[in-house]
Amino acid sequence: MSEQKAHILITDDEKAIRNTLEEILQYENYEVSTAESGQLALDFVGENDIDLMFLDIKMQGMDGLETLKKLREAGHEFPVIMISGHGTIEIAVEATKMGAYDFLEKPPDLNRLLISVRNALSQQNLAKEYKQIKKKLPKVQEIIGESKAISKIKTLIEKVAPTQSRVLITGENGTGKELVAKWIHEKSPRSTGPFVEVNCAAIPSDLLESELFGHEKGAFTGASDQRIGKFEQADGGTLFLDEIGDMSLEAQAKVLRALQENKVTRVGGNESVSVDVRILAATNKDLEEEIKEGNFREDLFHRISVIPIKVPPLRERKEDIPLIAKACLNNLKEKDISFSSISFSDGALKALKEKEWSGNVRELQNAVERLGILESGDEITKETVNDVLKTRDLKAGDLGKLADETEDFQDFKETAERIFLVKQLEKNDWNISQTAEQIGIQRSHMYNKMKKYNIER
Repeated sequence: MSEQKAHILITDDEKAIRNTLEEILQYENYEVSTAESGQLALDFVGENDIDLMFLDIKMQGMDGLETLKKLREAGHEFPVIMISGHGTIEIAVEATKMGAYDFLEKPPDLNRLLISVRNALSQQNLAKEYKQIKKKLPKVQEIIGESKAISKIKTLIEKVAPTQSRVLITGENGTGKELVAKWIHEKSPRSTGPFVEVNCAAIPSDLLESELFGHEKGAFTGASDQRIGKFEQADGGTLFLDEIGDMSLEAQAKVLRALQENKVTRVGGNESVSVDVRILAATNKDLEEEIKEGNFREDLFHRISVIPIKVPPLRERKEDIPLIAKACLNNLKEKDISFSSISFSDGALKALKEKEWSGNVRELQNAVERLGILESGDEITKETVNDVLKTRDLKAGDLGKLADETEDFQDFKETAERIFLVKQLEKNDWNISQTAEQIGIQRSHMYNKMKKYNIER
């Protein structure tokens, strides 16, 4: 089977140049097309696949630089070699800044032209291969840890993922329940389908039904258009019901019916829509206790908890803390060059391991970012960890120490309140509405207190 020819488009308003380049490139066994203006070139690449373009800078109508700009704005990434009979360093620099691969003067030197074509196509092939490899790689971040507890969860994921069984993931806030759900989806036969997440705690109960099942136009005030719900969006894939323990009893009944019938009815509609979804659910609550208190349906519990997975808190896998901290720092380095030279000292990692992480992995991630920003040198030290994170260790038993150090009652009260608010915000990944609801104050009061105590993420 012969290798497919590379397709090259020559765009120049001089017929002689088009013909000369076409003859040379066809002799080198390339497939060649031509266009006599920038607009014709844009129209051509909109309907045809090309691997490389020659583009004249000085053309009547739309010039080469404007054409190049429109090509990049349209998302075309193939290499473009600019050609000009009036070349200047300034034009070459401008073209390169706009994404041109190379710049050749007319009449082009034959050897240089062919070398530029081969190099450009080679680079294009490498870019395509990289994209193909990237597509095959998991899009989900790794579950970090070598502890016995985490190894057990990884083994469970491998066993459960290929099945259609429903999974209930439990654990404290910030332990990584969502990550476990994503890996079950990633390793399942449904991985090419959608992964749709619904945070049941973040959506008001009166809107949750519309969010899950969708609604028809005019179903209620404000329903100006038909809306497809999360069940339908997840058709052929996975629906992750996060914080399902916060779902109202009314919504629970409708979810149960959807699971029994594999059908949903949009709010305000009469027709049932068939759906094929795998349900994964997560909660930080003890659902069996919630059943006893009348807050959760027992029949729904048995439907969603065919396979239970409990994600352990950090205090039960302290040996994983240094690994997670280093992984968090590496993620920051990939996103922000200002973190590129920073590392942890052995003492700093040991100090992190000894801390109490009530907010678990989420709190540790936030702490690593703070340490990276506040460390004055290139190495995060034990002293920096203890200094920056000292308020995290304040527990009920330490209030006596704070009382000894604070003589004014108002100062004592405000310091303790500030520490409490920061801890609760970190537990909820700085979701202010969710934090306010959990600690029992109005959201507006939460904002006022954050402003009063200068609390910022």
